[in-house]
Amino acid sequence: MNFLILLVTFLLMEAITWTVHKYVMHGFLWRLHRDHHDHSTPGHLEKNDYFFVIFAIPAIALIYLGSTQGFNYLFYIGLGITLYGFAYFFVHDIFIHQRVSFLRNTTNPYLMAIRRAHKQHHKHTGKEEGECFGFLWVPVKYFQMYFNKNQQHEK
Repeated sequence: MNFLILLVTFLLMEAITWTVHKYVMHGFLWRLHRDHHDHSTPGHLEKNDYFFVIFAIPAIALIYLGSTQGFNYLFYIGLGITLYGFAYFFVHDIFIHQRVSFLRNTTNPYLMAIRRAHKQHHKHTGKEEGECFGFLWVPVKYFQMYFNKNQQHEK
């Protein structure tokens, strides 16, 4: 049951992330997210990196509260949020934005689709007219683009 809570939380985080990205980061907290699009902050860190702290606070609180109450469901919800955060950091910061050079030349259709969708998101430097707000799941057309390309090479 605890694994199910963790898994459902991890999966729900995709919908929460999409919603927060579209309506909060591209909405009233655009001032924190803007430098991620226009690279207006010098150095390796961006104001956008505050979102890691913002998302970590409820995860830490849930893990703490759940651990003090016999490792109940709150602990596993917090753990699911934390694992999603690790996945987000790995895929978004390390793989897509190459803060660490890793998987730069991948031909994996799933990873290529995620990278392409994120590039589509970043083609808009303003907070309006955005697209592809998801993270681990992006519109099917991006997956089809690379799966079809790989199938043509196999023929």
